[in-house]
Amino acid sequence: MTEADLEDVWRRSAPHVLGALGRRYGDFDAAEDAVQGALLAASVQWPKEGTSDNPTAWLITVASRRLIDRHRSERARADREQAAALRVAADEAYSPAADAGDEHAHDDTVLLLLLCCHPALTRASRVALTLRAVGGLTTAQIARAFLVPETTIAQRISRAKIRLREVDARFSLPAAEQLPDRLASLQDALYLIFNEGYTSSTGATLYDVSLTQEAIRLTRQLRDCRARWDRAAIAEGSQLLETVLTRGHLGPYQLQAAIAAVHSESRSWEETDWMQIVVLYRMLDDTAPSPAVTLNLAVAVAMVHGPDAGLRMLDPLLDATSMRRNHRVHAVRAHLLEMSCRHDEATRAYATAAQLTTSMPEQRYLNSKACGGAGEPVAGAT
Repeated sequence: MTEADLEDVWRRSAPHVLGALGRRYGDFDAAEDAVQGALLAASVQWPKEGTSDNPTAWLITVASRRLIDRHRSERARADREQAAALRVAADEAYSPAADAGDEHAHDDTVLLLLLCCHPALTRASRVALTLRAVGGLTTAQIARAFLVPETTIAQRISRAKIRLREVDARFSLPAAEQLPDRLASLQDALYLIFNEGYTSSTGATLYDVSLTQEAIRLTRQLRDCRARWDRAAIAEGSQLLETVLTRGHLGPYQLQAAIAAVHSESRSWEETDWMQIVVLYRMLDDTAPSPAVTLNLAVAVAMVHGPDAGLRMLDPLLDATSMRRNHRVHAVRAHLLEMSCRHDEATRAYATAAQLTTSMPEQRYLNSKACGGAGEPVAGAT
């Protein structure tokens, strides 16, 4: 295996390996050291014995063992028996093949990207860490991209790792209100990765196609994670619905399924056939009326006839004792008030909805809206 081949494996496999170890053990710095050690082992072993059939699985296995050994060594200084138990438990609980058998089943690259863009880091540090950990760029390449000394980038990356450890950063999806800022840093990083491939700052060739391809792959993956409809499942469900509807009976479940089908066949809320949604909800209201149906109908009516029409439908719900403390009613009302440019009233309604919900994700979202955050329209009870 040539040095170029090894570098290609690094770029293709390292994000998967680092993401898998980080998700499993939660220590970014230690995981990266283990990955570097596994790559070094590969550079010695593969030229002699040949490349593994599954390089990613091989690297995960070796890096995982190194990480376990490191934990064991550290713990042994305090309690050897506890360290041995940790090794056994980790070996039994973790199967590297499960992480690497299917490249896309546990592809943690996007989580790794988002971790590198943690809000505890400065914008420049986020981009530098992303270019190193995910893009596979050398410190020298990153320094040239930033037009700063190489030592500056090395210190920046080192401090970023320390900061992530200090704030106990985890490999997990961030809160919705953090995504816009993190995505902005990701765009910077992906742009610089592509640029380095398009016009290489080092080496004997002007272009590095593997880098441009990696930038494109990561951009596509990021795009896919922002549109995660399962089109095969949607098609199957739509086919089942069509079969049922031909039988003639149209009950509440068939109508609810039809509403869900219209929503799922639209790629965004703006593209939704809201008139069809209104018609279906009116049919459902005739068949099985309920406050939840009224609430959802109000949303659909607002999308077709304007927010004021939807607000008028909410008034009876706010007068009903059973719905007065339902956070969804206040959330929908807040959104319709916002659509009407009645921002002060909308802020108060969002705050009321946030106080009434017991769901932490919903509470974070509603509080962010009360503070002027951006978001998509609030759905009703469906």
